[in-house]
Amino acid sequence: MNVASVAAGAYARTQSLGLDTDGSSSGTDAVDNFGSVLNSAVQGAIDQGHTADRLTAQGLSGGGDVTSIITAVSRAQLALQTTTTIRDRVVQAYQDIMKMSI
Repeated sequence: MNVASVAAGAYARTQSLGLDTDGSSSGTDAVDNFGSVLNSAVQGAIDQGHTADRLTAQGLSGGGDVTSIITAVSRAQLALQTTTTIRDRVVQAYQDIMKMSI
């Protein structure tokens, strides 16, 4: 799976959540949609990790294809790095908001 198809899938998921073309939604709907997108992204990263673990265990027991194992581990690593980057940016945005004067 390449980056373009991952991005297209993420875009399709956000469109299915009912966001307007400008990305806005009304009040609590926007919060619920953001939460569900974030939850979906985290669950996807967890699933990638489980897949990599399962394929690695198969490889250690003598089964499995080396290419699919390496691909699964690379995808899990990329998912973890992406999740960590998003977490860091959310924390930074929160800190920036807290610094604002009212």
